[in-house]
Parts: sequence; C-alpha cells; structure tokens
Amino acid sequence: MLTAGEISDDGITVTFHLRGDGRWTSGDPVPAADFEYAWKRILDPELAAGYAYQLYGIVGASEYNSCEKSCEALRDKVGVRAVDDLTFEVKLTGPQPWFIAQSAHSSFLPVHRATVEKFDRKWTEPKNIVTNGPYRLTAWKHDESITLTKWADWRDADAVKLDQIAGRIIKDSTTALAAFEAGEIDACLDNSCLPPDEIERLQDGESYVQSPGLATQYFGFNLKTVPDLNQRRALAFALDRTSLVENVTKAGEEPATSFTPKGMPGFDVIAQDFLPTTADLEAARRYLNQASAPKRKLRFIYVSEDPVGEEIAVAVQAMWKKIGIETSLRGMEFQSFLELLGPPLHSSVDVYAIGWVGDYVDDINFLELFTCKSGNNSGGYCDKEYDRLITQARSTPDDAARHELYAQAEAKISGPDGALPVIPSHWATFPTMRKPGIEGWQPNLLDQYDFTKVTIADE
Repeated sequence: MLTAGEISDDGITVTFHLRGDGRWTSGDPVPAADFEYAWKRILDPELAAGYAYQLYGIVGASEYNSCEKSCEALRDKVGVRAVDDLTFEVKLTGPQPWFIAQSAHSSFLPVHRATVEKFDRKWTEPKNIVTNGPYRLTAWKHDESITLTKWADWRDADAVKLDQIAGRIIKDSTTALAAFEAGEIDACLDNSCLPPDEIERLQDGESYVQSPGLATQYFGFNLKTVPDLNQRRALAFALDRTSLVENVTKAGEEPATSFTPKGMPGFDVIAQDFLPTTADLEAARRYLNQASAPKRKLRFIYVSEDPVGEEIAVAVQAMWKKIGIETSLRGMEFQSFLELLGPPLHSSVDVYAIGWVGDYVDDINFLELFTCKSGNNSGGYCDKEYDRLITQARSTPDDAARHELYAQAEAKISGPDGALPVIPSHWATFPTMRKPGIEGWQPNLLDQYDFTKVTIADE
C-alpha cells in the first residue's frame, strides 16, 4: 500500500506516498490517516501488543507504549503524521537504514478505524472484518478452519489465480501429513505436515519444497544460575551441531557458529567461527575444569508443540552427559514457556531452547535482542559496550561500515572472547509440502507466503 519512502538527508524523516488506488473491502479509500491511527494504536499501552517494539525507532513510540497514566499527551508526540490523504510522514529517533524494509512487517499494516472502533475486540471476525488485500476473510471456525476468498475489487485482482483458499487447522503434524497424502489438502504452511521422523522419507519426493530462511535456533542461558563463562563454553563445545541437523531435525539446516544467520547481508564479515560444528569433547572438558563451581545439574525447558522440540532436548541431554552434566527436561505449552522466559528468566530455568526468525532483512533485528533492555533478552546478558555498538550501528547508514559494527557485536556474543549468553545451534530452513503442479507455494527469507504468486498447473 505504501510506495517506496523518501528519506531526508539526515536520515531522520521518512516520507511515504500512498498509492492512489488503495481501497478497503468496505469501498472506502485507504488514506494516510489510517496508517497514523494504526501505528499509534499498536503502541497504545492498553492494547499490550506484543510487536509494539517494532515501532520503537519512531520518535515518542517507546515512551507512549510504556506509559502508565496521562497517556494522551504522549500519544500526540509519537512521530507519525498524515500530511494529507496520500502522504504519510515518520520521524525517527535517529538514522535507521533498514526502516523502509522493516515497515513491511505486519505490525505496520493499517487498520480500518471505523471497523475497529465499532467492533472492538471482535473486529477480526469474518462478519465484521474490513481488509484491503487480494483476499477477504470469509469464514473462520476457530481452531478448525479458515477460508480466504479472492476480492474481485482488489487493484490487481486479474493477476490473482486462486479464487479461494480453504485452510484446515490441524495441530498434529502426523494427522496433517495423513490428510495431505490422502489428497484432502493440497499444500501445507511451513512444516505443519512434516513429522520429524517422516522428513527423510519425504525429502526426495516431488511434493517436498525447501526454502532458505533468516532464522537461528539457539539455547539461551540464565546467567544468574549459569554464571561461569567457562561452563557455558564447555556446554557449547560439547554440542554436536552436525549430528543435530543430520539425525534429529533432518530438514536441510546448517550447524550455526554465529547467532547471525547465514544469508544475512554482510554475513561473511559478521560471522564468527570460534564454535565447532561438531562436538569437541576434549576442549569441552578442559573448559569445564577451568570453571569455578560449575553447575552439574541443569534445568532445561523447551516448547512441547515444536515437532522436534523433545528430540532436540533429549539429544542435547545426551551430549552434555558426556562431560558430566545432568540435564532435566521440561516440555511446555508455548504460552507457559513464554511466561517463564520473561525477561527476566524465571529462576527455575537454567537453559531454554528457542529460535528467532527475522522480521526484516538487517542484522540489527537479530543482534538487538541482546541489548540490556531488550524485551527478548531473557537470560540477563548486559554489556554497555555491546549496547554502544548497536547504538552506533543504528546511526550508520553505510552498509559496509554497519556490518563491521555488527561483526564486533557478534564477536561479543559468539566469538573467542564472547560471553556466550546463548549457544547458536543451527540455521533453519523453511520446508513445506505441496502437490506437484502448484507453483509459488513457498516462503521468502522471512517465512512469509505471497498467495498472489501461487498458481495451479491444471487451472
């Protein structure tokens, strides 16, 4: 809906010019005022939106989102303004070369103000919702099915080939695969129909599709309960990343030696190679011997809904046992997992398994997780020099110079002198299944699908 923005010479002001043909499914035009309303709405502290932090690079955004009383005045100070119906101006806290790309994230999408204000929490129900994309939400049976129907009045509707997408919501991957192989469904989102023990069988088939992605799986430490760097190094060196991807996850992933994922712009400059791709038990035992009062019994949590969550946890448990570390495992439903994660991480947790998928294509989106006040910094890592590097990167528009700063920050995480607040495990891929003849059914680097690109050979 927004065209490419104009950036001021000082990098502070971004001006977007809207398409003149934008329409809501109600028939109303999509004006710049709807963007201003939506961006301030997601920052509203009463909404408590999980992705509000995406907008923190905007003047006044963080202050408004964290407000506890008399918030209207702070709302008015947020640096977004509809100049006219087709012009939208954004004031940033400092130069952010990635901001235009970041603004494609779903948290920046506009909403139809009249609909939201009329129906409040029920505005997303099919009978109420007003959208502006190529498909309309025409049916939604919660936890069962969802139906998207092509919107004939969308600006480029003639290019959209699928008239309808009838989606089934199947939580169990084995059940989903059975439905796929029985011909009941034509395609799956992500790995929803890929049970780990079936991937090896399916990989060579013509229905299997694997796409690269900007995603890192890792194990995070509670730095209060596992404070010794040498113990964290021992655990990192005892981890056999190659075995994990070849024998457990088995979806074409690569062993990760940096938190920054392979495929990220500037990766060759940023990446570290201190961590081994296979276990180095000799080095692991040496580090553990150098640790002061290492914790010999670790409490490890993982997401039970993750198709390979338990298998990964069991494999890691066996790897760490080789250096004399006992690990108790606890699988949890995602919401309960997040509650323990904090920050701060609950004191009953020593290690947690999690992953990060990029929201936009710049390494700031990965490395900023470990700044002192990050809402994703569960383990409690805090290094003022690290924060300074991230702050400096934010105001460095030149890509090469910014990548050098990212390299210094990454080294503080996973390099030879790094603090290892987390252990990178593997760089993920995005595998899925679709019937032969269906083209375009695969995600981009950020695990997003574009249904307007999907075609079926028989149609």
